[in-house]
Order: sequence, then structure tokens, then C-alpha cells
Amino acid sequence: MIAAGLLATACGPKRVAGPVRPDRTIVVLLPDSETGVVGRVLVSNDAGSTELASARDPTRVAADQPPGPVTTLGEAELERLFGEALAALPPPAKRFTLNFRFESDELTDEARALLPEILKAVTERAVPDVVVVGHTDTMGARQKNFELGLKRAATVRNLLVEVGLDTSAIEVTSHGERDLLIQTADETLEPRNRRVEIAVR
Repeated sequence: MIAAGLLATACGPKRVAGPVRPDRTIVVLLPDSETGVVGRVLVSNDAGSTELASARDPTRVAADQPPGPVTTLGEAELERLFGEALAALPPPAKRFTLNFRFESDELTDEARALLPEILKAVTERAVPDVVVVGHTDTMGARQKNFELGLKRAATVRNLLVEVGLDTSAIEVTSHGERDLLIQTADETLEPRNRRVEIAVR
């Protein structure tokens, strides 16, 4: 995440207003709110460039001057400069993985037990957005696995609707066997790949 008179995740497009002066901008690198990964940011203009590579590294940029030297902001200074903007960011997504029985759209008992926790995560959001992605292992034909992944995702959507979630808040898709959690050869049984991944934003 970078803060530069505005805040933005280094991995995504979120932006909210922060302190801006017409003659100078402060750019601060922050960890991604979901993963904690810091990443790197190259700050440049016509006069030069500098790289931010550690959490809370700032630089100041003014017209016709290269970006200023990199230091590290303390938590108190970060809060003073960007506290209001940081507080306005949405909370990070909550992620869940539900596993399925072999060649089935039936959840394991452990996965079914997670449904109340998922519903709780959804009800904590003012405007929830839920993405449900079905996956399979590599047993069987690729197209059939895509269809099975979609069937699994639809099963989870229906279960969430049964426990009170509005169907319009749920996006359903399938990756079939294209996005394996555990890399295997073709025609390999792998229970951990038979799953639905849910992101609650």
C-alpha cells in the first residue's frame, strides 16, 4: 500500500484522500491490508526517482525536484498524517476454504461447520460482496472439472442463501482444475484441491 496525499494498495486500485499540499506530495509505502506484504514502489518524476522498499518508507515529491531522501515514519507520525484516510479504508477481505467429497458437490463435515462463521463475516459488512470460486483435483476431463467446480460453487451459494445471505451479494465462478492448491500430475486424487474458496469483502 502506498500513501501519497492519497492511499493506494500496491497490489490494488483502492484510493482515499489524504493530506495534500499544492507544492509537495508525500508518498508512503504500507503493507497490503490483506496479505501484510510490503512490496516495492518506484516514485519518479522528470527530475529523478527513488525506490520505497520497507514498511512506512516515505519520500516527498515537489515539482522540478527529484523525490526526497527515504526515511521511515513512526507510527505516531503516520497516524497524524494519514489516520483519517486509513480509518476510511474498508476492512481486509476474510477468506475461507471449504472442501468437498470425491467426485461430489457435497461438503465435508468440517467444511459445513464453517458456514456460520462465513455468515457472521458477511453480516459484519455494511455492503457485503462475496466471491465463491469452485475448484477440483485433476481426476477426469478438464471441461467436466470446470462444470463440477461451478456446481460446487453453486452449492455453497445456495447454502449461504439458506442461512440468510442475499443471493445478489454472491458472485459464483469456477476454475475447475486450472488453479490447483496442491500441484499434481493429471489424473491425481488430491482432497485439498476439491474445494471452494470464498472471499468476503
